[in-house]
Amino acid sequence: MPADYRAGRVVAGYRLLRPIGQGAQSTVFLAESPSGAAAVALKLISLAGVDAGGRADFLHNAAAARRLVHPGIVAVLAAGIEDATGWLAMEPVPGTSLERYTRPARLLPEPLVLRLAEAVALALAYAHRQGVVHRDIKPANILVHWPSETIKLADFGLARLADASQTATGLVLGSPSYMAPEQLAGSRPTPASDFYALGVTLFQLLAGRLPHEAHGLGELLRRVAKEPAPDLRVLQPTVTGPLAVLVGWLLAKRPADRPGSGDALLQALRAAQADSGAKSR
Repeated sequence: MPADYRAGRVVAGYRLLRPIGQGAQSTVFLAESPSGAAAVALKLISLAGVDAGGRADFLHNAAAARRLVHPGIVAVLAAGIEDATGWLAMEPVPGTSLERYTRPARLLPEPLVLRLAEAVALALAYAHRQGVVHRDIKPANILVHWPSETIKLADFGLARLADASQTATGLVLGSPSYMAPEQLAGSRPTPASDFYALGVTLFQLLAGRLPHEAHGLGELLRRVAKEPAPDLRVLQPTVTGPLAVLVGWLLAKRPADRPGSGDALLQALRAAQADSGAKSR
């Protein structure tokens, strides 16, 4: 948890009520807004050791996230820096993340995975048109509330914020298992990087494992760079052909070999939905 933040403390005018989420460098609190009119989800990110450039990067990316207004994206309402902690006030979203559905015993049916993928692709298509790349697509950043059928993508553009400096090798820290080969090599994230991460996420939701697994970061980097992802149909014979091909397309090593746009991805997803629906009838 960044600094010593506990329930009852006031941060940038927001009174912390209770923690509702925890990451390696961040904590999310349910908090009361300064007006007291509504509760917000207040994300606190440790910026200890981050230089002025990194802090400026935090504010720049937070401002970009605030400009995104879409039903499939968690809204960022305000942001700033207090002491060595960056904070973002976001709309509170009920439900759970898709992380719980990546275990073999909890896998979701294919038609539902396709519906989730379509919602994420719609959000990405919108954000990419605004010039914003997510940078950290993964199950933990996809929130779903089943009763209302609400699906929202969280943490837009924030992957670099908790780790605003680079390592000695040039690797931007984040979620390496979901990062595209070019991103792991230190290249600037692009829409194609988001599509790769969505491919990893879909693979995991369908197979109950990651396409590339290793005991150490070095071996993971080698496998992501050199080894093709397994064919989903080998691991899950029930996955339909068009969906397996689509996931393979997303996981292409070269960015140019992945979907060229969110709209192209949506078209492929809807074709896979039609095939999956026909198979289930």
